[in-house]
Amino acid sequence: MSLDYSKLQNGSDIRGIVIEGDDGKKPNLGYGETLRLTYAFASWLSLRTGKDINQLKISIGHDSRITAPDLKGAIFDALLPMGVKVLDCGLASTPAMFMSTVFKEFECDGAIMITASHLPYNRNGFKYFTEDGGLEKMDISRIIAAAQRAEKLEAELKFISGTENTPLSADLMEAYSKHLAQKIIKEVNHPETYDKPLAGLKIVVDAGNGAGGFYVDKILKPLGADVTGSQFLEPDGYFPNHAPNPEDSQAMDSISKAVIENRADLGIIFDTDVDRSSAVDRSGKEINRNAIVAMAAALIAKEHPGTTVVTDSITSDQLTVYLEQCLGLKHLRYKRGYRNVINKSIELNRLGQDSQLAIETSGHAAYKENYFLDDGAYLATKIVIKAAQMKLAGGDLAEILSGLEEPVEAIEKRYAINRENFGAYAEEILEDLKRWCGDEPGETIGAQLVEPNYEGVRINFKNQDVEGWCLLRKSLHDPKMPLNIEVTRGSCQTILGYMDNFLRGYDVE
Repeated sequence: MSLDYSKLQNGSDIRGIVIEGDDGKKPNLGYGETLRLTYAFASWLSLRTGKDINQLKISIGHDSRITAPDLKGAIFDALLPMGVKVLDCGLASTPAMFMSTVFKEFECDGAIMITASHLPYNRNGFKYFTEDGGLEKMDISRIIAAAQRAEKLEAELKFISGTENTPLSADLMEAYSKHLAQKIIKEVNHPETYDKPLAGLKIVVDAGNGAGGFYVDKILKPLGADVTGSQFLEPDGYFPNHAPNPEDSQAMDSISKAVIENRADLGIIFDTDVDRSSAVDRSGKEINRNAIVAMAAALIAKEHPGTTVVTDSITSDQLTVYLEQCLGLKHLRYKRGYRNVINKSIELNRLGQDSQLAIETSGHAAYKENYFLDDGAYLATKIVIKAAQMKLAGGDLAEILSGLEEPVEAIEKRYAINRENFGAYAEEILEDLKRWCGDEPGETIGAQLVEPNYEGVRINFKNQDVEGWCLLRKSLHDPKMPLNIEVTRGSCQTILGYMDNFLRGYDVE
């Protein structure tokens, strides 16, 4: 039976099951699928650039996943017989793969990163880049459709044949690391140890056994930082220590403990492919979710007063107060999905409204100054620079976020939708919820609909028992409705009770 390639699309990425894992689900991304997807990408890139396929130059990199070598071999088998010049970048980060299209020593027409971000070890996938950044959802849909046609028309796969063409090794991570190191040297501008601007700083890094270990060996150590206590730097695609995910509570607890035990000035944690990061201050306090948004914005507030920060939909009301009243910036709370916030920020600039930062609470941070590339190592670099500058001035990084109020409690619940047409059914629920806010049940408990709102239904609650908000929305990809709740007074369980009561009449659980 022919595979439905559309099931491999995950927004603007490709993700699938490569080997059977603990969940028992069957693989759907193997050698043949990779061949066809790669052929489709090369064909798409040929049309976009106006170059014949045999004139293209494409870089290939991967994170630490155990299935990366096999998928990379399939990519080579697709590209090399067509005469494509292929650069093998080996273990790499996703942002570095994009930089292979803009660094003058590489100047690739396109790049393929083999990664599935923080997903379990048996998953993998592809992120595609041009010099304009990551591909859009519609671009991926076109590539998917072309791969599906190749599945049905085997004649199109006759390009797979023996060839003497071989990939060229490229030390992309060396060039990328040098790029970030030079930024640190220049911006810290240490008056005594210029070439060792991080001397006297102790920084703990947690790479989660992904691709982020380079940040210690190629950047922090050479610049003089004490990296004692850094952990899980060795690539291991089984991720034996914790999920490689800055949103994971176990992962954040691990880096916090490492900072405290080693009396470090700062902790940095990356996801598997290093397009996301979060931090920990010297006290072990997490700079995560709303706090990482606040930190990323604070780092550009002085240079870009009044700029608009575009975030995802689940940011807190306290973050808005911090951005607008403490930093003097503007806050646009938009939609979930890193491409959504990036594209909205780009759109604002095109319309004449300055927007220097697009960021999700997940740690995807894209600065205008850095190609609007969501780059965890770039964000970490800006944090490291600020930490070094503040230490020189006798200050501490934690001072930056002193004006950010935190909710007393925050939770997320994901309701499963038991309907085949789950998207349409979720929309019905959301429309009913809007009406509920204005009806007697909602008014009785102080429910107030938040407008404007760009995703789902956001409600503020204020009564004698609780003060806070919730957001109910459709999942981007799954038959689920995530519910996020934060409170500044009372308990999240109170608002959860309101929502459970509302949803009791619907086919969700």
